[in-house]
Amino acid sequence: MKKIAISIMILFCFVAMLFSPKTVFIGAREGLLLWFQILLPTLFPFLIITNLLLYTDSIFLISNIAGPILHGVFKVSKNGSFAVITGFLCGYPIGAKVTANLVENGQISKEEGCYLLSFCNNTSPVFILNYLVWKTLKQDDLMLPSLIILILSPILISMITRRWYIRKKQWIVTDPTYHLAKKKLNFGILDECIMNSFETITQVGGYIILFSVLLALFQKIAFEFPMIEYILPIFEVTNGILLLGEMDIPIIIQYPLLLALTSFGGLCSIAQTQCMVQKAELPIIPYVIEKLATALAASLLAVIYLFYIH
Repeated sequence: MKKIAISIMILFCFVAMLFSPKTVFIGAREGLLLWFQILLPTLFPFLIITNLLLYTDSIFLISNIAGPILHGVFKVSKNGSFAVITGFLCGYPIGAKVTANLVENGQISKEEGCYLLSFCNNTSPVFILNYLVWKTLKQDDLMLPSLIILILSPILISMITRRWYIRKKQWIVTDPTYHLAKKKLNFGILDECIMNSFETITQVGGYIILFSVLLALFQKIAFEFPMIEYILPIFEVTNGILLLGEMDIPIIIQYPLLLALTSFGGLCSIAQTQCMVQKAELPIIPYVIEKLATALAASLLAVIYLFYIH
């Protein structure tokens, strides 16, 4: 039954694209521009440097410094602390990719990988400030509250999820005898890191273009069925924030919705995350549930801020 439903959905998309070639072209163009102008220059340098840190096993420097502190806060291992740092600072889907790489390399256990994935794959502070606050909300006074809420929300969720994932006081690495061989930095390693980063950013771009096309098709349908426009922002976070920002709704409703969408990341980020973690065999359904919980926490904190602090 599930297979039939999926086949029908794919067939529907195929027919819709055949009958709306102009809409498909516009959606693909917008997705390509979004990838080229925003995601490529934002993510690609971080992908290269994180790959270099992992390939040369240089994360031990970060792990030794930040590990004890982050272990006290999040109950993660020293190696797991690297995923916490990249997940909060670098943006989707680098947190998921780093977590998956650590699991594949045997540097953290699969259980810790699932726990890290529950709160370490978030929107970057740069995106929050530049796109959400300054470009969309255009209110500088919301800069600090937005940052605090969107950082605090996944931390609160981690306090809940750790009770489920952490069974013992210390994480146990999948293969305790495994040790990642250190590689000396040379042009061969650099080439490998660059090609791996290109593969990742190209996959991300493919999902961005696909979901931009789907968004464009549903926007066309929304002219006939206006209620559909209220679910369109969930497709892709960047375009979704823009759509929510253009809606004529009170700030008391708009602001919590914007923070909820930013913390959730949209369906496109879920697809990107699934792409990043499938080799490590990290389950995606718990991740989706945890991101929905994070979105709920962000929206509630936004309401509290507007009513009692602002």
